[in-house]
Amino acid sequence: MEYQKAKNVDTGYLQRTADDLQSLLRRETEDYLRFLIVDKYAERQKLFWQRDYSRLEAYLKSVEPNRKRWQDCLGVFTPEGTYQEEEEPFLEDESVRAFRVSIQFARNLRCRAILALPAKRKSEKLPLVVAQHGIGSTPERVMGFLDKENYYHGYGYQLARDGFAVLAPQHITGIERRRYQRLALLLGGTLAGLEISKLKRLLDYITTRPEVDSQRIAMWGISLGGYYTLLALPVEERIKAGICCAFFNHRLEKMVVDDPRYSCFLSTEEEHIFLPGWLREFRDADLLSLICPRPFLIQTGKADGVSWWPWVVKEFQQARDHYEKLGFPERIQLDLHTGGHEIRYATGLAFLKKWL
Repeated sequence: MEYQKAKNVDTGYLQRTADDLQSLLRRETEDYLRFLIVDKYAERQKLFWQRDYSRLEAYLKSVEPNRKRWQDCLGVFTPEGTYQEEEEPFLEDESVRAFRVSIQFARNLRCRAILALPAKRKSEKLPLVVAQHGIGSTPERVMGFLDKENYYHGYGYQLARDGFAVLAPQHITGIERRRYQRLALLLGGTLAGLEISKLKRLLDYITTRPEVDSQRIAMWGISLGGYYTLLALPVEERIKAGICCAFFNHRLEKMVVDDPRYSCFLSTEEEHIFLPGWLREFRDADLLSLICPRPFLIQTGKADGVSWWPWVVKEFQQARDHYEKLGFPERIQLDLHTGGHEIRYATGLAFLKKWL
């Protein structure tokens, strides 16, 4: 039906046309924004990245502006006052001693974690592993408790048993994270930026303890913990090696392209995952270029629905290119296995023993 005067058109038809135009506008907008994110990404890489592979010092200098912009994406929250540390026993057996530790971050906000140590420790300082739990989880799960699916395999406990100091920080988990993301965004930050700022505060404190070797620190996180591992290492250079389990991805598609082979964040309620400016220039391979040349291990299960593993391989190959150009190809590894969303302790332990 064609018409010139809206007054002469049936109300139902007019409403249907208005609804159809709104639907068209939504689809056009989504298509346009997705086009910018995915199809125009390569153009933005040329604009935002000016890597110099001539020597390591030149490389680190060339990516420093990107590192600062990544910090801006996360946002910075500043701790206040003294640590006001508190400690209470958590676990003690023939292999491991563990404590709940808590320090002040600012005002009435505290940083909490479980610190685990070998029960029989020699006099030398211990390498430290930040063992970061995933979504809907807790530090207790890292230590082998409350893990009925056995995704974690008690890797924090095993690490302490095998001679490492282990710090398992507590982060906010669950769908309610959107509430705190909104509050952080109003301040120009993100929930991830706050959690990473708290991690930095914990490292400030833990590295003062006599048991810990501040020059040998690694981070190993699963799922949401893998997210924090990938996000934190570019801005926390005290962490000398990283293991990202069940998170590393072909980030463009993972964030905005629905596909039956994996879960797409755009179609979930996980609002916290959308960081301002993330996909302007910081896909996973590019974040690895800010971690390079520090050793990094990626653990991905072919049966894990968070990713489509051939695309993980593709992203890994792009990340490895930075290490190869600088002459450090052995420092980046992909543990691609037939399992699912779970820790791979044996390969992680071998990696840490080699590089820490």
